Amino acid sequence: MSAKRLVILGGTGFVGSYLVPRLAMDGHRIVLLSRNRERRRALAVVPGVEIHSTDVYDGNALRRQFEGADAVIHMIGSLHPAGGRSLQEIHVELARRVTGACQAAGVGRLHLMSALKAGQGLSRYLKTRGEAEAVVRQSGLDWTIYQSSVMFGANDGLVSRFAALLRLMPVLPLARAGSRLAPTYAGDVAEAFARCIADDRLSIDRTFELYGPEVLTLGEIVHGIRDTLGLRTRILPLPDALGRIQARLAELLPGKPFSYDNFLTLRTDSVGKQDGYAALGIRAEPLTPWLPVLLRGSPRQRRLDRYRAMR
Repeated sequence: MSAKRLVILGGTGFVGSYLVPRLAMDGHRIVLLSRNRERRRALAVVPGVEIHSTDVYDGNALRRQFEGADAVIHMIGSLHPAGGRSLQEIHVELARRVTGACQAAGVGRLHLMSALKAGQGLSRYLKTRGEAEAVVRQSGLDWTIYQSSVMFGANDGLVSRFAALLRLMPVLPLARAGSRLAPTYAGDVAEAFARCIADDRLSIDRTFELYGPEVLTLGEIVHGIRDTLGLRTRILPLPDALGRIQARLAELLPGKPFSYDNFLTLRTDSVGKQDGYAALGIRAEPLTPWLPVLLRGSPRQRRLDRYRAMR
């Protein structure tokens, strides 16, 4: 396998924390584009990684960064709205600007991070990802699309978020508790990218559904988190009428811990039909065995914590 020059948009977030070190292991030279390079300097210690400050909404700036690259990786889920524009406007616009910049810079290879069930259901989250996928498929580039289910890993938005809520609240009202999910480990998603990047023959003009081997309801996941933490928090499933109200009220809170669009997204089960991991020779990790590690740390980390507490 030959080392490649890769340019990554949105690689400074949760998924990028797994993807960048994995790609660096293969000897690739990586350029991370960020709107604030100084806030992401910790990633620069990874061998072969550079961080460039770039306005990712500027097509000419993207073209300059893409010149000389072997492939571009667009982590669409890691990018956020700016300038008061809607998610739909931003995600589709970015897809167009990224594909246009690839064409202008002579880069023929594009990897797109998307979501399982993109283009399905009622939520803007899924709708915009489906529209962005359509832009990429129609671009004339050699593309690969990765449709991931909800991801888990260190400092994720699933296990970590619910753990924080369960620690704070004696009763946790839970909307869409019966929604079915097949959570996938972020390290497995990174491995899927790495294998496709290493061998284009595996993946050009292909879409990979990336989901874990366990199908769980949201309620089962939250109960598992609570039990692993040893808490007694009561979990109260909400009917949809109350779930909608909860989502609307949560949008008013700082940080918007839950939104109406999250509620709509959960109405579409995040469970796949075509095992992309199997196609790539990856044995996907289930969520349940990871809960003690994510919530209490590894045995080594727990020993270190005990020693620190004794000092």
